[in-house]
Amino acid sequence: MHVFIAGVMQGSRSDDQIHGQQYRLAIAEVLQQHIPGVQITDPWSLHPNSVLYRDEEIRQTFNSMTALAGEADAVIAYLPHASMGTAIELWTAHHNGTYVVAVTPMQHNWVVQITAHDVLPDLDSLVAFIASGEFARHYQRVTGHAADPAG
Repeated sequence: MHVFIAGVMQGSRSDDQIHGQQYRLAIAEVLQQHIPGVQITDPWSLHPNSVLYRDEEIRQTFNSMTALAGEADAVIAYLPHASMGTAIELWTAHHNGTYVVAVTPMQHNWVVQITAHDVLPDLDSLVAFIASGEFARHYQRVTGHAADPAG
């Protein structure tokens, strides 16, 4: 299973800084513990200096990460607040039939409602969702495929 970790980086910041990215490590760790053979794409680990990118590098990175979200088997999006880039990743994933989990208090947000199969309120809920096997069960219900390639 290939999981794309989407989530807020700059959000609505007006400077060249980013929000904390520790959530990505927590998500990757619980996935690796509970989904055998999981392949994880984490845009932050691939592009840790992306806030310094300019013009063509921005376009290439944005387009490639959005495409990867659409190619993944599942997208987990951490959205404590709105993120325009994550919204586009969710839209792309949704249009490609990808299983989407949104971790957000914004349960009434239209993009979340339209694109996410499951909406969880916070990171602790996501960790429990994955650890309990619910993530794998919901993935299989939505896609018809087992989360564990072995069965």
